[in-house]
Amino acid sequence: MATATAKVHSRTLRLTQPHTVQELLIEREVREGFVVVEPTIASICHADLRYFGGLRKPEVLERKLPMALLHEGIGTVVRSHSQRLNEGQRVVIVPYVPGYLLRGLQPEQCCPACRGEIEDNYCSNGQFLGSGTDGIAQSRLVLPEPCVIPIPDNVPDEIAVLAELCSVSYRALRGVRPMLAQAKVAVFGDGPVGYLTAAMLHHAYGLERDRLTVFGAIREKLDEFSFADTRMVQSYDFAAGDKVDIVVECTGGRFSESAINQGIDILKPGGQLIAMGVSEDLVPVNTRDVLEKGITLHGSSRSSAKDFREVLQVMEREDCQATLRRLVPDGFTAVSKADDLAGAMESALAHRDWKKTYLDFHW
Repeated sequence: MATATAKVHSRTLRLTQPHTVQELLIEREVREGFVVVEPTIASICHADLRYFGGLRKPEVLERKLPMALLHEGIGTVVRSHSQRLNEGQRVVIVPYVPGYLLRGLQPEQCCPACRGEIEDNYCSNGQFLGSGTDGIAQSRLVLPEPCVIPIPDNVPDEIAVLAELCSVSYRALRGVRPMLAQAKVAVFGDGPVGYLTAAMLHHAYGLERDRLTVFGAIREKLDEFSFADTRMVQSYDFAAGDKVDIVVECTGGRFSESAINQGIDILKPGGQLIAMGVSEDLVPVNTRDVLEKGITLHGSSRSSAKDFREVLQVMEREDCQATLRRLVPDGFTAVSKADDLAGAMESALAHRDWKKTYLDFHW
């Protein structure tokens, strides 16, 4: 086990401007309590595509680029300055890094999130990989020990890659956990976020199709939700339809407005609305009915290491793996240099398939 502070060189594939990826060799410090991970498989997120395609606001791109993309991924420990992790271990990468770990502080010395006064994934001094700091698109990723989670032996790589997205859904639902034993829940969104949110409701929180409804716009996508009841938004009467206790909005973008307001329509008085979809523009919300019904609106988009550990336990079950496997692509895209990554991003941007896009790194 290595103990001294060391340096490693990382081949870092940075987005320097929209549609342009360049490789740089960057020296990174490995402090005590940190580990070095070689990324092996990553998945492309819509957030990555917004950066790559120049779909963020110009001032955001100017502030955050150049930057290596990707925050959904797994890897292998290649050097460890930790007492808990050994070289050669398969691990999931936690992209949210609390500030106290970066600064070598105790949690109580950092911020209200680290002190436990607010939720722990809202540290004002923290970092998020691929969003303001270099992400997984590099050959040597240096992370503090708590952000590197061993993968159980019976969870295959192609399932473990989905841990980040699953953990975000799992975290968003954690706040309403006491209600989930009896609540009726509606999920808006037939894409990967909606699918994994519904999957977590089913496998992690025990909801069956009599209490779980998914609303979407494309029948072929909704047919993948075999464990939930499904409805087409185009033909559903939200004013007259059955009411629910909890709505989870997983659409984002230009569909956020209709999904949020349709969710408000079908919520019971005192209901909970969880917003997970990201939009670059302000979204009009029917505040009159929010007030009249006493609806609680809660936003959630990131998770922490605790959520990853609990999600990986759920992923050990064969029925959960079978559900998640529907999102696994038929083939992985090999990436060994900057042009490979740029090509994969261009393809994903042009053909937004229902299944995820996986990158197979060859460093």
